[in-house]
Amino acid sequence: MKLAQINDVNARKVFEDNGYKLPGYDREKVRELTSKEPAWVHFGTGNIFRAFPAAVIDDLLNQGVYDKGVIAVEGFDYDIISKAYKPFDDLSLLVTLKSDGNIEKKVIGSVTESLTADFAREDDLARLKEIFTSKSLQMVSFTITEKGYSLNGPDGSLAGVVKDDFDNKCFPPKHLMGKMAYLLFERFSNGAYPVTMASMDNCSHNGDKLKAAVFAYANKWAEQGLVPKEFVDYLSDESKVTFPLSMIDKITPRPDADVVEMLKKDGFEDTDIIVTDKHTYTAAFVNAEETQYLVVEDKFPNGRPPFDKGGVYFTDRETVDKVEKMKVCTCLNPLHTALAVFGCLLSYDSIWKEMKDEDLSSFVEGMGYKEGMPVVVNPGIIKPETFIDEVLHKRLVNPFMPDTPQRIACDTSQKLPIRFGETLKAYIAKGDDVSKLHYIPVVLAGYLRYLTGINDEGEKFEQSPDPLLAELSGIMEQYRDWKPAKAEDLKAILSRKDIFAVDLYEAGLAERVTELFNEMNSGKGKVREVLHSV
Repeated sequence: MKLAQINDVNARKVFEDNGYKLPGYDREKVRELTSKEPAWVHFGTGNIFRAFPAAVIDDLLNQGVYDKGVIAVEGFDYDIISKAYKPFDDLSLLVTLKSDGNIEKKVIGSVTESLTADFAREDDLARLKEIFTSKSLQMVSFTITEKGYSLNGPDGSLAGVVKDDFDNKCFPPKHLMGKMAYLLFERFSNGAYPVTMASMDNCSHNGDKLKAAVFAYANKWAEQGLVPKEFVDYLSDESKVTFPLSMIDKITPRPDADVVEMLKKDGFEDTDIIVTDKHTYTAAFVNAEETQYLVVEDKFPNGRPPFDKGGVYFTDRETVDKVEKMKVCTCLNPLHTALAVFGCLLSYDSIWKEMKDEDLSSFVEGMGYKEGMPVVVNPGIIKPETFIDEVLHKRLVNPFMPDTPQRIACDTSQKLPIRFGETLKAYIAKGDDVSKLHYIPVVLAGYLRYLTGINDEGEKFEQSPDPLLAELSGIMEQYRDWKPAKAEDLKAILSRKDIFAVDLYEAGLAERVTELFNEMNSGKGKVREVLHSV
């Protein structure tokens, strides 16, 4: 069975006999209409896009409540298009791994066209201009990770490519956010039609990050005389261009070897795991959990596809912000980060196995229920109690989800201020003594212990990528071999608001975190001892 064969009657029967759900709509008709009157183009062709937004539209096409697909564009790793999209006619297989052991296999056909944002490729650039100047275009969405919106390097100065764009008046530019501004200028110059620029990335205030980056280019160009001031006015007019907030939640790990073996037993042949030159792991299939949430600020001046009929929430900005805070600050992301840090220290290779560890499972449950829920933000449309119950008892424990603490530990320094700092600030705002907290100080101490690069058995382990890893691990490596630290010795880390959202000294928490670090760093097995005693 190959994806490219699904139009063959005999091949379809083999797929269906093996439990694979195939597109039930006329894909060529959908492709033709989408090409002529594009409504939705999406940048970022990774797993979460194929497993969630593209799958929602696929469901709507199957139900007959929508008649257009999505155009997928890759803005960073162009090999994904040439190796994981084009060879399979832009089809993909979604393998949903349910917590009850059931597996759903569904071919996603809603992607009707795939392009790169490589402006050196004349055909792709010409097609992007055609799409962006189409009156029918309603939404441009993104899943490019938080880094994709950043115009600055780790030191806060302009990244090299952005500085080059600005200094040399590059028009078109090279940075993806500059390319978005350039394509919006094309739209402005050819009708100034309305459009929504919707980030669907898993980061705080994602729409604001996208907006800030696009405006940085637009304002610079206006200053340099490359575009008229009216272009900036166009971007600023919410009857024309909007940058809504959203909250997305669905776990879509790298393609898994166990899933490959399961598919091979079915006779499915498109199972090669593709590793690009930029070290992206992809495949013709995506393995994902069943649970999913997408909450979007309802600001679409040119209309939108009927995502609401596919389970997507559309609401006001305040509610989106509350949902995001509920998830990121309390009910999911802090638990994930705690499991990531301690999973690496205790040499675990999967999240579900950690949840079978009584010390770890009781720790994250206590952190969520006892320290998170008292200051949780209730968004109204989703109950925090229901959400966290689902996280702890259905999602994290799913033995069929091949997610790893090492993956989640990536960029931890960038995640801590939101995942823990906001909760600390909430307690401080209440007038509570945060040094009396039990769980959060343990996680922060565990992070210091993680930065030493030595696991609980006293052996070196490979730390996950992080923009501050070299700097922070360089500070902490002196504490290998069980050397204790004094609170004042750790000021270079514990005072940093960019890491913890608060100065832990000012908050009165630095001493407690240091004490816990020293306990964890006093010999083999001491991380386990601290977790067991909490």
